[in-house]
Amino acid sequence: MPILPIDTGRYGTSEMRKIFEEENRVQKMLDVEAALAWAHAEVGNIPREDAEKIMVAASLKNVKLERIKEIEREIKHDVMALVRALAEASGPSGAYVHLGATSYDIVDTANALQLKEALEIIERRLNDFEKILMEKALQYKETIMMGRTHGQHALPITLGFKFAVWMREISRHIERLRQCRERILVGKMSGAVGTQAGLGEHAMKIQELVMQKLGLKPADISTQIVQRDSHAELICLLALIATSVENFATEIRELQRPEIGELAEPFEAEKQVGSSTMPHKRNPETCERVCGLARMVRSLTIPALENMVTWHERDLTQSSAERFIIPEACILTDYILFLMTTIVAGLYVNEERMRQNIELTQGRAMSEAVMIALTKKGVSRQEAHELLRKLTIKSDIEKHPFKEVLLEDKVISKKLSEKEIDEALNPRNYLGTAIEQVKLMMEKTWQERKNRGLSD
Repeated sequence: MPILPIDTGRYGTSEMRKIFEEENRVQKMLDVEAALAWAHAEVGNIPREDAEKIMVAASLKNVKLERIKEIEREIKHDVMALVRALAEASGPSGAYVHLGATSYDIVDTANALQLKEALEIIERRLNDFEKILMEKALQYKETIMMGRTHGQHALPITLGFKFAVWMREISRHIERLRQCRERILVGKMSGAVGTQAGLGEHAMKIQELVMQKLGLKPADISTQIVQRDSHAELICLLALIATSVENFATEIRELQRPEIGELAEPFEAEKQVGSSTMPHKRNPETCERVCGLARMVRSLTIPALENMVTWHERDLTQSSAERFIIPEACILTDYILFLMTTIVAGLYVNEERMRQNIELTQGRAMSEAVMIALTKKGVSRQEAHELLRKLTIKSDIEKHPFKEVLLEDKVISKKLSEKEIDEALNPRNYLGTAIEQVKLMMEKTWQERKNRGLSD
């Protein structure tokens, strides 16, 4: 009976969960055993017909999961249980199963095979999300909204600019993922302590052949295990990705608050329920789910880093922890990316509310623009800043529009005409290079996608 929410199907995509199902993991281990037998035959260590029989037998059609578990209950060793079950299914040729190998030659290489499939999905998710962000950046590149710092109105930006910032963050994660593949997707065939003694004189060739057969790179050098810095790097990268997505989700949650009301995640008005007791609620539930699951992914970095520490050539402290952290990190990160791509693709944008919110401070948010205008008329930047600081406070306390306060001030009215004040207070005149930056980042991202072999 399933217990954890990944097992119940609540979290995770079926595509990613399938990679980490027990049956797929066992099949990957059988694939490694088959490749090892084939490599032994290639260098002349065992008869080719025996290798071929082992390769045919190395399938869950012939090696039953129930039989593996039955043997494991008796001998208390999961890999040796698989070896014995495969040997049984191979008949007399089973004498050559697992020749010269140690358990983690099989486990670590099988892990790499699973991760190869998982990273292909995650990279595809990142590419899809990047594309959605590109579309939104282009669509809203001129849509003015209030930029905020410390939760307060700062200066006007565009919604497309915000999306472009997110887009480039995802682009960097794609680059990181592609760079670390070479270090992560490695297997090994090096024996009990890494010396390959049990594999004989052709040991290095056997390892090379096994990895070629499986589509992996051999680890540069290893002990009984592939050193866990590569696994830790992956988990930390997935935590970075999840945290970026949480940051985006948090922004949407903030902007969905009724007091702001500028963005909102999709809501199926016909059927979706926001609250069990308050019929009016339209909660940012999916964004909140993203935030919660991102915290789980981040938590996995601690055991991943601790798994780097091992007694001598290995101990078993990594084994139990990584049976959790590798599947969970991949499944949850993939799911988070799937959710956020769906959210952004269907995002509700209230441009009218954005315009209304810009006016909340009655023009005071444009004080920097007025300050810059004054400096162009010869006023010291520091003097202009102090004067406008006092005038913004006056406007706020007296609840007078900032323009009126400016016109009433003798220094301002002497230096700036009403037309110049109006120009300075117009948010569209103070977007700087925001739109140009969006265009430049679009061009850069298009080129990067082209270099990745993507057509759009």
